[in-house]
Order: sequence, then C-alpha cells, then structure tokens
Amino acid sequence: MILGIVAASVAGCGQLQQGAGAGGSSQSQLALQAHPQVVEPVAGATPAVAAADQPAQVSVSTSRGDSSAQPMSNAQVEQELAQSGISPNPNVATLTPAGLAVAPIGAPPAVQEIINAGNQIARLQYLWGGGHGAFEDYAYDCSGSVSFVLAAAHLLNTTEVSGQFMSYGDPGPGKWVTIFASNGHVYMYVAGLRFDTVALAEYGSRWTNHSADDGGSFVARHPPGL
Repeated sequence: MILGIVAASVAGCGQLQQGAGAGGSSQSQLALQAHPQVVEPVAGATPAVAAADQPAQVSVSTSRGDSSAQPMSNAQVEQELAQSGISPNPNVATLTPAGLAVAPIGAPPAVQEIINAGNQIARLQYLWGGGHGAFEDYAYDCSGSVSFVLAAAHLLNTTEVSGQFMSYGDPGPGKWVTIFASNGHVYMYVAGLRFDTVALAEYGSRWTNHSADDGGSFVARHPPGL
C-alpha cells in the first residue's frame, strides 16, 4: 500500500501554487549555473527564507556532517565511485549510495546537465506548487522538479504542470530521456534512472533505479534528439 506521503506527492503535481503564472508558465527567468554543482541536501532540512514570499536559494553543500565542506563535483563523485570499485557505465547512469546520479560517460551534454541539475534537488523536500513561482526554490513538486532539470539543460523556457508535459517534445520514449506524464503526475527516466517525487517519498531521493508501476496510464514523451 502506498504511503500517505506518496499519495500527497502525486495528488498536487498537476496544479500550480497560488501566485504562479497562468497555465503553469513561470514568469521568472532561468538563473541556473551552466554546470550546476552536485550537492547532497541534508534529508529533512529546509533552508531558511528571508521572507514568506521570498523562496530560499538552492545552495546546500555536500558535508557528510562537516558544515565547512565544499560541494562535490561530478568528477569527485566519479573518483570516489572508482575508488570503491564502481565504474560508471558508458550508457547508463550510476546511482550512488547517497541517492545521487553519476552521468554515463557517453551521455550527450544535455543529459549531463539534466543529471547535474537533478542532483541539486534530488533530496530537497516535496512541496505542492514548489518550483513554479521560480525555477530556484527550496522544495519542488513533481512538475516543478521536471521543469527545473529540463530548464537547466535549455530544453524548457518556462515551468509546466504535469498535464502540459503530455504534449511536450516528441511522442514516445527517447534514447536517453523519457518523460511519463498524466494530468495528475509526471516523472522521467534519464539514462536508465528514474527521477520522480514518488521515489523521494519511497527512497529519500528523487533518483532511483527502481521502475515505476503506473499501470500504463501515462503518456510517454521525450525531448527532441534525446
């Protein structure tokens, strides 16, 4: 039986937070790094906000208990994986024990950008409407999460709600990226790993190597060329 938090994660993904743009399009301009730093947010922690109507910036460092530690780069993550005997697959992303994704060696730059951005928010909490008022937020719902990572790869200009992803890009599964969308929920597979707010509720990270059981009720789409 799916936990209540899972149901809550799915239920609100097709709607916008009050104050978001009409039709699900955010008026905020994209303000992401060209190569977002891999970060490991502390589970359950919520960055402080300056005011109720001003979301916190997404800038949580990988610390492993040391608040002075700097964010880890993808190269550092891959180096640690190599030292532990895990080698990144050239075609399939690697899931680290911390719930982060390591891009496969053969992945196109856009896929690497999606994975880098996904790592930024992988363990940030779920919030209905999160990520719709602005791309950078302290919590994200399902469509806000997918919008964030696609925008980081320059594959989306505005945030979209789950139902809008039913007509996003090209129909059918892609080679690297496949988006599964319905009117109530949206998630995606990137280089073999699932990126999903339901996975966050189940495993503590939006990244997982467990497949979703959606009963075939979702429309499959993919970014052109991916």
